[in-house]
Amino acid sequence: MKQLISKSLLIFTAFAVFLSCKNEQKKTLTIDEIEAETEKVNAYFQKSFDAGVDRSPEFQTRLGIKKDYGKLNDNTPEFAERSLEIKKEELIWLTDSVNTEALSKDALLSYTLFKQGVENYIEDYKFRLHNYPVNQMFGAQSGKPAFLINMHRIDSISDAEAYISRLHAFKPYFLQLIENLKAREAIGIMPPKFVYDKIVQDSENILVGEPFENTSNPSALLKDFVTKVNKLEIEEAAKINLQNQAKNALITSVKPAYNALILFMNAQKERSNSDHGAWKFPNGEAFYNSALKRTTTTNLTANEIHDIGLAEVKRIHGEMNAIREQVEFKGDLKAFFEFMKTDKQFYYPANQEGKDAYLAKAVKLIDSMKTRLDEIFISKPKADIIVKAVEAFREQSAGKAFYNRPAADGSRPGIYYANLYDMESMPTYQMEALAYHEGIPGHHMQLAIQQELEDVPMFRKFGGYTAYTEGWGLYSEFIPKEMGFYADPYSDFGRLAMELWRACRLVVDTGIHAKKWTREEGIAYYTENTPNAELDGIKMVERHIVMPSQATAYKIGMLKILELRENAKKVLGNKFDIREFHEVIISHGAIPLNVLEDFVEEYIASKK
Repeated sequence: MKQLISKSLLIFTAFAVFLSCKNEQKKTLTIDEIEAETEKVNAYFQKSFDAGVDRSPEFQTRLGIKKDYGKLNDNTPEFAERSLEIKKEELIWLTDSVNTEALSKDALLSYTLFKQGVENYIEDYKFRLHNYPVNQMFGAQSGKPAFLINMHRIDSISDAEAYISRLHAFKPYFLQLIENLKAREAIGIMPPKFVYDKIVQDSENILVGEPFENTSNPSALLKDFVTKVNKLEIEEAAKINLQNQAKNALITSVKPAYNALILFMNAQKERSNSDHGAWKFPNGEAFYNSALKRTTTTNLTANEIHDIGLAEVKRIHGEMNAIREQVEFKGDLKAFFEFMKTDKQFYYPANQEGKDAYLAKAVKLIDSMKTRLDEIFISKPKADIIVKAVEAFREQSAGKAFYNRPAADGSRPGIYYANLYDMESMPTYQMEALAYHEGIPGHHMQLAIQQELEDVPMFRKFGGYTAYTEGWGLYSEFIPKEMGFYADPYSDFGRLAMELWRACRLVVDTGIHAKKWTREEGIAYYTENTPNAELDGIKMVERHIVMPSQATAYKIGMLKILELRENAKKVLGNKFDIREFHEVIISHGAIPLNVLEDFVEEYIASKK
């Protein structure tokens, strides 16, 4: 796959000039001058980051800050316009007030990435409405309750009152959300029909239980609030008072907020159609091409990505056939797929006991990997990781597995979520690959270390490039194979099945958004080419539809990391150290793929 990924234009010439050390003027600068300019630009990055945190009460909470603890984010058009003006002001400062020749190497990288982010924001503003703010993958209908349940800590009465204040904020937030949806409809942007029922279902799930219904079973939000308040060391009367206030907020603010959204969704569904790709948007082709560039940090076209996917599907099918022969299965690969889908030996029972067993095994897999990290890593995260099942109120629409990074202040560990709603979509032979991807050595390893980096601007600690982050996650499914994991051939088949899934994503995402495939054609491609359950294919295609380009990041990122590793091994021979290579990959935080290539080339040069 050498030369698979072309050089991106995302990094400015100044960076390349700096790396080549050909700038004679820079050589005449004093250490004090470099330190002064570096300190100035880093101070500006911190100021910008702090200002962004001040504008986002929800991000404050994620960081463990309780400044605007009773507020939700501002989702008005005026806020979006002001954010654009801020970015334009930042670009002027970056262009006019910084001597890039006087920056340290790390500061120049930060400057380049920061400026790239600002320019991308400004350029992409024209596409700000080219999305679906509520869909089956994310949106206020599920995101706001999940945010309160997972992020809002209650350590005092004032924290409980802030929770109640946020419940009251649902109503104005949702009413503005509906206005935002109307603005998209005015330019012809509406979700396809299948999305609406899922949004309505998510919304109705929140309104199940006390105080919305005459029942002793609490709703998801009330249960969370009561559980947290009951842990406070305060008088019982104070707890009851807070609970009554929360019930009032749920009835007077949360319920009408959801009822308004449900009413609008049901009405807009009648005006929607079943066109699924981004091609249907105004300037849809330009939008999708831009989305691919942002997602992959490459200049690969939709056709090129589609072809890469087809080639990878063919290669992985070949490796799967080898395993089929190893286990002496009588039948072709398609028959083997059907066997893996349906044989009961590969599934836990669809009851609480089975779900508990799945979670326990996932914990064991991660704990086992923890004991082997010194073999392949130098740096390791300080933050711990836990495993949780996806909450009931969102499990029907959520993906099969995902990761939430730990709180920056250490108050909350990283979380590997497993979706156990449909146990037939969670075969045991995929457990290893899932745990390694979402947990260790995957997302937890990379994202926790990124947050814990020292002397790095905050925007880099909490920023991200999907191709890098998800490329690392998929690469992390492969690393354990080289360490002797996946000893069971069926688990190794599961690893290949996960990689195959990501290869199919390249085909289907581009198929839907650039080649006008239908939802049904996409589902058929997954069911015909993978061993996954049909529900997996349905969920994945529906994810492609509402998140154009996102799913292309995994395989493109993994292929680049493998390409860089193979090149380093070829050049360095016995001087190659996998621990050092991984340190190069993860020690800078998330970066574009072409910048990652620059760092690997520097590593190779230093070893030579």
